[in-house]
Amino acid sequence: MSSASVRRFMASLSNCPSLKHGVSQWCPQSSSLTRTQPSSSIGFRTFRRSYVVASSAFANENREFVIVGGGNSAGYAARTFVEHGMADGRLCIVSKEAYAPYERPALTKGYLFPLDKKPARLPGFHTCVGSGGERQTPEWYKEKGIEMLYGDPVADIDIEKQTLTTNSGKLLKYGSLIVATGCTASRFPEKIGGNLPGVHYIREVADADALVSSLEKARKVAVVGGGYIGMEVAAAAVGWKLDTTIIFPENHLLQRLFTPSLAQRYEELYQENGVKFVKGVSIKNLESGADGHVAAIKLEDGSTIDADTVIIGIGAKPAVSPFGSLGLNSTVGGIQVDGQFRTSIPGIFAIGDVAAFPLKIYDRMARVEHVDHARQSAQHCIKALLSAQTHNYDYLPYFYSRVFEYEGSPRKVWWQFFGDNVGETVEVGNFDPKIATFWIESGKLKGVLLESGSPEEFELLPKLARSQPVVDKAKLQNASSVEQAFDIARSSLQG
Repeated sequence: MSSASVRRFMASLSNCPSLKHGVSQWCPQSSSLTRTQPSSSIGFRTFRRSYVVASSAFANENREFVIVGGGNSAGYAARTFVEHGMADGRLCIVSKEAYAPYERPALTKGYLFPLDKKPARLPGFHTCVGSGGERQTPEWYKEKGIEMLYGDPVADIDIEKQTLTTNSGKLLKYGSLIVATGCTASRFPEKIGGNLPGVHYIREVADADALVSSLEKARKVAVVGGGYIGMEVAAAAVGWKLDTTIIFPENHLLQRLFTPSLAQRYEELYQENGVKFVKGVSIKNLESGADGHVAAIKLEDGSTIDADTVIIGIGAKPAVSPFGSLGLNSTVGGIQVDGQFRTSIPGIFAIGDVAAFPLKIYDRMARVEHVDHARQSAQHCIKALLSAQTHNYDYLPYFYSRVFEYEGSPRKVWWQFFGDNVGETVEVGNFDPKIATFWIESGKLKGVLLESGSPEEFELLPKLARSQPVVDKAKLQNASSVEQAFDIARSSLQG
């Protein structure tokens, strides 16, 4: 048996998941072991070349490992393959975008800065610079022997034959498959104006480019959605000195994380920068002007908000098509995997935003749309696939945002959150610029958010959230400053 065959055999054996977390049980099917095998005297390189000749109908020469999706997870997975010496001539990445993987958060942050404020542009933020790694430009993939197929998303999968078909009709072969398709932006229906000229969604570089072109000409901007996208885009619009309104149905900004009092602090900061809020409302439709371009947003109460540029940031949906047969999670969405990111099909994995995985620290299934999880899940999955690593993924939820960071901004804003936002909250600080919020459940510190902290304080956050120490709520409430509150929290780690 060749070294390549041995690897596939061992990978299939390693794919037997535990019975935990409700992931369906399976073991390798005999079909995975009955493919044509070369003589044991043939080396891997010779075997691969002969296989290519015999399989000339396949568009990807490198079929041992295939990653579907060209986002952050794909880039970090590629780096992990390289680190294990398993990329050169063995890895193919299939992407719907025309660009090598990049750090997607930049699109709603630095990319949208005014043109005179040093906006981010590729190749400046290719993966893996976001975590201090090497910048993986298109040339990097060529140098590492990684085959990149750009602008041609996968349209179909044949699990039995282990093949993929792309939109253009290319037939691709895989040995092990990693699904890293991420999410797509949730859109307004066309019948209510969701596709009008001047209406924008941000998920890819092309989307951000189109928005920048609109901002250059815009007078009145409306941002629909009070989450991360809404907050970041609105802050960027302020840098362009545009009339900006944020519209959302909830009672306050970032309702899934912020407490009402914390949200009020941020809303006041945005208002000081000229941003208007329309909260607790539903949108009936987007209206166009005589030229067919978006001109206003009509609310259910009959009122209208004028806008020549509208950005929709109402969430995202996992991009599971055409992979529904791999097993979807009906609760959190996405493709269900175990603690090694194995799906219910031998040899097929899912990572990043699209993966529904066991969140070990809180004993529940989760799907996390965040760059940190995209990076870590990719690295964990590939290490498990290529090495003897057997421990399950143990992720600590982490979220952050950076806004008003453009040149000349009077105040740059950067917050981080680690843990779980459950239980009662204690808020410390007056937001000038520091503020901290602690979530406490059954006496234990479950989550913590910090705005404008010191490097030492930010380093303490994950330690607190993972340790979940017992804390004195009364002492935290009586803390006279954020610094004193963190001294109290730090001492609880030693208690």
